[in-house]
Amino acid sequence: MRASIRVETTGRPTVSIVCEGFEGQARATGRGHGFDDMALASTVGHVDAQDPATMESNLLAHTVDQVVVGLTSVAPNRAAATATEPAPRDVAVTGTLDHINQEFLQRGWSDGLPIIPPTIGRVESFIAATGHDPCRQLGIAASSGRDITVWSIAVNAVMTGCDPQHLPVLLAMAEILADPHYGAEHSGNTTGADAIAIVSGPSMAQLGFNAGAGVLREGAHANTSVARWLRLYLRNVLGFTADEHDKATFGNSARMVLAEDMDTLTEIGWDAVASDFGVAAKQNAVTMARMNSGIIVGSVFGSSPEEILPYLSDALVRVSGWDLTHVYGLGQAQYRPLLVLSPILARTFATAGWSKDQVQQALFAQARMRAWRFEKMVGEWSNLTAGRRTLVDMAATGDVPAVFAESEDPERLVPIVTEPSKFVIAVAGDPNRTNAYVMSNDGPHGDWTASPVDLTPSTDPLCGTEQTG
Repeated sequence: MRASIRVETTGRPTVSIVCEGFEGQARATGRGHGFDDMALASTVGHVDAQDPATMESNLLAHTVDQVVVGLTSVAPNRAAATATEPAPRDVAVTGTLDHINQEFLQRGWSDGLPIIPPTIGRVESFIAATGHDPCRQLGIAASSGRDITVWSIAVNAVMTGCDPQHLPVLLAMAEILADPHYGAEHSGNTTGADAIAIVSGPSMAQLGFNAGAGVLREGAHANTSVARWLRLYLRNVLGFTADEHDKATFGNSARMVLAEDMDTLTEIGWDAVASDFGVAAKQNAVTMARMNSGIIVGSVFGSSPEEILPYLSDALVRVSGWDLTHVYGLGQAQYRPLLVLSPILARTFATAGWSKDQVQQALFAQARMRAWRFEKMVGEWSNLTAGRRTLVDMAATGDVPAVFAESEDPERLVPIVTEPSKFVIAVAGDPNRTNAYVMSNDGPHGDWTASPVDLTPSTDPLCGTEQTG
């Protein structure tokens, strides 16, 4: 799609060939880059599982005619008419609580769990205390073309049981979803990566976010309800359902909001994750990225950085697989894995005088894998990097840093990121346990993006009830 989009910007028509069943996701990607209804042709089945003869036969019998039509016809791939959707203040369903929940489930408006009916009164009450204009538009959902408004944010917040005091956090998350850098239109790709939201700043504890034991487990109301809002908003406004744009092969269980331990960060003099992505230190913020896999790093043993680093580095290598195509391939220098340190581990570094930068540099030196394995991950095993070139070849053309080609020995150790700052480090969890957690990210398909959280009441004039929001 991206190659077609680049060509389309020059005024030349293209046809993008996608695997059968991926038309919806392809259109979401095109829409996210400003090209709605790009011409598509589909293959039969998945090309990675076909031998050359079968692939050629299927292309000739099924795909070629679609390519010809796409290049010679101005007709869009899908009908211009779309299903009529309720206006923001329309009453879509009435009845008992059980009936409303059943209707929402059947219409795909819920996540399968019971919801609180978002009546006009409940939504208005949710917004009222903040002073925000329910009609205010924060952006356009790139994948669906729907408006991202304060009203739709509040509707889904009521459904998931968020408190009104959480609205500023939800607004910041919605701004990230509307940010082209984040790339929300990729939220339904086949690997099923799912977003994690990291909240930080002096006010997060007061808002009820748990940064301690069980930080990534459901149970704390703020962490759980806000995380559920994100999943539901992706479904209802951005269109990530199986009927629209979600092509996750498996998907992940819902990721709770990760709240950083601000007391520990202040004590040891480290900044929160949001500072790595442009938010001022000690400012309330949300940082988001889409993550693929995660590994618990249990019972890290050692009383010095030198003793605990090998265990943490090994975990970062183990969690990294095909994701390395975001070092080179699907996205250059965009692989940024997350390391969550429990407070006692963070203090171990700080007591020895280590800054977060020094931890990143040490991880860069130690979190390494064999060159042949890296090349397999980005080439032969994943088939996502054209040409299957060696790291030496890539370094020669400037596609990866020289550190990846210090020799031609396939057994040499190479980094898993392009520079030390690519490691993202957060501090959270049980303060009395020497555990860590690592996650691999999905590169530009939900790239690391931060947004400040403004807790001051808005002075925007409220919309009249006759407006649709």
